[in-house]
Amino acid sequence: MSRTPLNLLLIGANRGIGLELATQFAARGDNVTISCRHLDDSLEALPFDIITDVDITTDAGLNNLKEAVDDQQFDGVFCIAGLLEKVTLDELDIESIRRQFEVNALAPLRVAALLKDHIKPNGKLALMTSRMGSIEDNGSGGSYGYRMSKTALNAAGKSLAIDLAEQKIAVALLHPGYVRTRMTQFNGLMDSDESAKLLIERFDGLNLENSGSFWHANGELLPW
Repeated sequence: MSRTPLNLLLIGANRGIGLELATQFAARGDNVTISCRHLDDSLEALPFDIITDVDITTDAGLNNLKEAVDDQQFDGVFCIAGLLEKVTLDELDIESIRRQFEVNALAPLRVAALLKDHIKPNGKLALMTSRMGSIEDNGSGGSYGYRMSKTALNAAGKSLAIDLAEQKIAVALLHPGYVRTRMTQFNGLMDSDESAKLLIERFDGLNLENSGSFWHANGELLPW
């Protein structure tokens, strides 16, 4: 039985897990649009539309996204952009913490507010979070900016699931796993293609009944 292709928008998908997600969605026949801050020449030959000059931490970048989207309607939006900077108690870089809040927590919320009317009924909003945003799961401390910003994103995502239910939009908070990417300095337990495959399974399984859940890519429900 053939499936109807989805119309998808992936925010911040020009490299790493985001690019792999876009590639795998496109490979199965979905119509994929990605946004990024800067266009890399290597992206031009890939089978999806690209919106450039989109910095989701700025008014100008969000306006560029809004103008490019125009009146399009999407079956799903996946917000992937993120920032990880090391902040310890002995080197408490408050500006770094602010930057991570802007990128990891405030920007996805602004994207959701901007695009909520561009997501179809029974559509989906996926937010890339981290299990490092789990308070219960924190057994190693440190990483103040990243942990705090991802915890804030989780709180926002849970509220979005409630507020968007009336529009029949389901929301997921997804941890990609410990993935070998530039963000992790290519340390990790899996490659981007494996993580993307699992994230797509979680995306496909998202619905209004499980909306607001905090999932590991492997399907495990994570503690808040």
